Amino acid sequence: MWSSLWKLLEKHLLGTTERIGLEQLVIERKSELANLEAIDCGKPLDEAAWDMDDVAGCFEYYADLAEGLDAKQKAPLSLPMDTFKGYILKEPIGVVGLITPWNYPLLMAVWKVAPSLAAGCTAILKPSELASLTCLELADICREVGLPPGVLNILTGLGTEAGAPLASHPHVDKIVFTGSTTTGSSIMTSAAKLVKPVSLELGGKSPIIVFDDVDIDKAVEWTMFGCFWTNGQICSATSRLLVHERIADEFLDKLVKWTKNIKISDPFEEGCRLGPVVSKGQYERVLKFVSNARNEGATVLCGGTRPEHLKKGYFVEPAIISNVTTSMEIWREEVFGPALCVKTFSTEDEAIELANDSQYGLAGAVLSNDLERCDRVSKAFQAGIVWVNCSQPCFCQAPWGGTKRSGFGRELGEWGLENYLSVKQVTQYISDEPWGWYKPPSKL
Repeated sequence: MWSSLWKLLEKHLLGTTERIGLEQLVIERKSELANLEAIDCGKPLDEAAWDMDDVAGCFEYYADLAEGLDAKQKAPLSLPMDTFKGYILKEPIGVVGLITPWNYPLLMAVWKVAPSLAAGCTAILKPSELASLTCLELADICREVGLPPGVLNILTGLGTEAGAPLASHPHVDKIVFTGSTTTGSSIMTSAAKLVKPVSLELGGKSPIIVFDDVDIDKAVEWTMFGCFWTNGQICSATSRLLVHERIADEFLDKLVKWTKNIKISDPFEEGCRLGPVVSKGQYERVLKFVSNARNEGATVLCGGTRPEHLKKGYFVEPAIISNVTTSMEIWREEVFGPALCVKTFSTEDEAIELANDSQYGLAGAVLSNDLERCDRVSKAFQAGIVWVNCSQPCFCQAPWGGTKRSGFGRELGEWGLENYLSVKQVTQYISDEPWGWYKPPSKL
C-alpha cells in the first residue's frame, strides 16, 4: 500500500516524462511567486526570488528521497537468537498539521509539505495570517500537477481559530510548528493531552563570534548578512555579536559604515537590501527594543529609527547597539528585526561562555582563520546549527533545528523525512520446533 502511495507522490513531486512535477512548476512561476512574496511580507525581491529556487530544490530533493523509500523497507534486524528474524517497516505517521511563519512563507511551508508528502502523509498546512498568498498559490500548483484532492489542504486564519484546533484535534496525528517559543509551548500543552507528537522550531538569539585573526571586511559582511538578511526577521539571526577586544574599534567602525550604506527601499526597487518589516506590530516591537536598550544604558551606534527618506511603510534602519550587558533585554530576548547587539571578549573561553548565555540554542557562528579553534568553538556551542566563517547558509540536505528553548526535532535532510515516518518492528519465529515454555496437557 505505502509503496504505491510513495510512487504516486514521487511522481507529483518530481514529475515524469508524461507529467510536470511540482519543482518544475515552481521554477516556471518563479517570478510570479517572488512578486507575491515581496508584496505579502516586504521581503526584497531578489531575496524572494532566491527563496523560490530553494522551494523548487526542496521539492526535487524529497522526490529523490521518496524514490529510495521502497528499498529501505524490511531492513533486516540483527537478532541474538537464530530462531527469530526481524525487520523494520517505515510507514506514514498519518495526518499532519503544519503550522508555518510569515518570514519565509512558501519556503518554510515546503520544508514541511515536501517531506510529509514524500513520506506518504496527508497534510493540513496552516500558513501565517500575515503572509498566506504564496501558500494559496501552492494549492493551485498542486492541483495543476494532479495531486489527489485531500492530500494537501490549506487552512488560513488566525492562530487561535485555525492553528490551535489542529493541535487539539484527535484526528491530527502530529504537529510540526515553526514560530515563537510562547506559541510552541501552547501547542505542546494542547498536544500533550492527546499524547500527540510534535516537532518545534522556535525562537533564537544566536551568537556570532569574531576573533582577531579574521579578514575584517569579510567578517563585517557576514555579520551584517547574519542579522539583517530578510529584514532581520530570521529565527536563526546571529543577532549577538561577540568581537575580540583587539579589533573591536576597527571592526565596529567598518560595521557601522557598511550598515549605513545598506539600501533600504520598496522591495521592488533594484538593489534593495532591506525592505519593511511585516506589520505595524513588528515595526513598533523593533523600535521599542532599541529604545529600551538605550534607556538601560546601551549605546545605539546607528539605526533603530525610521529612514528619513521613507515617510510611509514599516521601515526600520538596521540598528547596531554596543555597551550591552548580559542582563539587558536586547541581549536576552529575540527582537525578530534588524537589531544587532555587541559585546567584546578577550579569551576564547569568555567568548564561549557569553555565546551560550542564552535560553535559546538554535544557531551560532564563529569567524576565525584558526580552523582548530573553530572546531573547538563548534563543539562548545549549545546549538543545533553551527556556521564556520559564514552565517545563515541553509541547504535542504542538512538538518535544521535547535536545542534548549529553541525547540526539538529536525527538519530538512533525511532527518526531515524521518519526521513524518513511523517505525514498526516485525519479528517472526522461524524455528520448526515449538517454543516449549508451557507444556501441553498430554505431557503433564
